[in-house]
Amino acid sequence: VLDATQRIVERSNLTTLMITHNMRDAIAYGNRLVMMYDGRIVVDVSGEEKKNLNIDNLTKFEKWLND
Repeated sequence: VLDATQRIVERSNLTTLMITHNMRDAIAYGNRLVMMYDGRIVVDVSGEEKKNLNIDNLTKFEKWLND
């Protein structure tokens, strides 16, 4: 389903929003990743920064809590 959605989004140049708790999918799909914790945004990455993310450094987001 995710691959089909991605093809449709790219082909039709659509803006979409995916909400997931799956870190692997959050990293693999889309061009921007926003992570929330306790009702506030703690991570907002895109571009090269998102391309360089992996599950280990994404799950260690405590450093963003104090920014």
